[in-house]
Amino acid sequence: MTGDVVGYRCGMPLARPLRDTTVVITGASSGIGTATAYALARRGCTVVLAARNKLALRTVARRCGELGGAALVVPTDVTDPAAVERLAATAAGQCGRIDGWVNNAAVGVVGLFDEIPVAEFRRVLEVDLLGTAYGMRAALPHLDAAGGGVVVNNASVLAEVAMPYQSAYNAAKHGIRGLADTVRQELRLTGRGNISICTVLPAAIDTPFFRHAANHSGRTLAPPPPVYPPELVAETIVRLLRRPRRETYAGGAARLIGLQWRLAPALAERALAWYAHRTQFGPTPHPDGAGNVYRSAAEGVPEGGWHGRRRQLIRITAALGLAAAGTAVGTVAALARQRRDSR
Repeated sequence: MTGDVVGYRCGMPLARPLRDTTVVITGASSGIGTATAYALARRGCTVVLAARNKLALRTVARRCGELGGAALVVPTDVTDPAAVERLAATAAGQCGRIDGWVNNAAVGVVGLFDEIPVAEFRRVLEVDLLGTAYGMRAALPHLDAAGGGVVVNNASVLAEVAMPYQSAYNAAKHGIRGLADTVRQELRLTGRGNISICTVLPAAIDTPFFRHAANHSGRTLAPPPPVYPPELVAETIVRLLRRPRRETYAGGAARLIGLQWRLAPALAERALAWYAHRTQFGPTPHPDGAGNVYRSAAEGVPEGGWHGRRRQLIRITAALGLAAAGTAVGTVAALARQRRDSR
């Protein structure tokens, strides 16, 4: 299971081997955050686990210990900048320093843009975008004090493309990508090139996200296939800590969708809207609810139970590949027609 590299190296890797490092992970109580904690613990890393649910974090910490790593639990609401600063201070104070920081905390709300409650829309931006910004601000001075380090922001392929019924999540993830690019520039300009800022762009992942999302669609939710295991993203994050890159896809479908969007954005926008509309919802009605937007529902597990949609991976990835090829052919033909018409 591998991620797909995009762009160039963006700075220095961790200054020490993973077994000697301390890495803070937000959103560590389930999904990709939990899988990342386990991947680092297997390598002997010290992980600082942050999320709202203390009991779930303790479950993850116990498993990290069984895997050979050390874990520190620091319950944190990432929408509170003072709490995130305390997270950083606690991690550095109890572990000696911070070498890496993974901004992973995220919530979502699904529904039509003009029907989503304004308070929930705002909360998604506060958790996903501002939580990442607060994490980066808290991490930078500690990484600098440690002689350098790596920040990895978990953005989603929806930082590059868009999917209907996910307006708040799309907006937040696009913002994370732009924020990371800006901070990376500023670090170079101010002589702090020993700090790397990386962005990971996963495809649909088998986590509890869709079960826990706020839902105003009237139907049950499901991740659009192909759905990849959370360990894929976790291993991608580990590689970014060791060999930082500006951006990295996780999951072949993410790379194909991104390619289509760049080659023919209008066509890809329509195709992805059609596909997501038909695959994002289950067959049964579902009452409106705020999900985990305000209250944690984490259980300390990485998987979301979408194994059936994992089995569709090969067939649908092949279809996406054909679509990407068709998009490329159509784009080349359109450019050729434009050249002929301009003569």
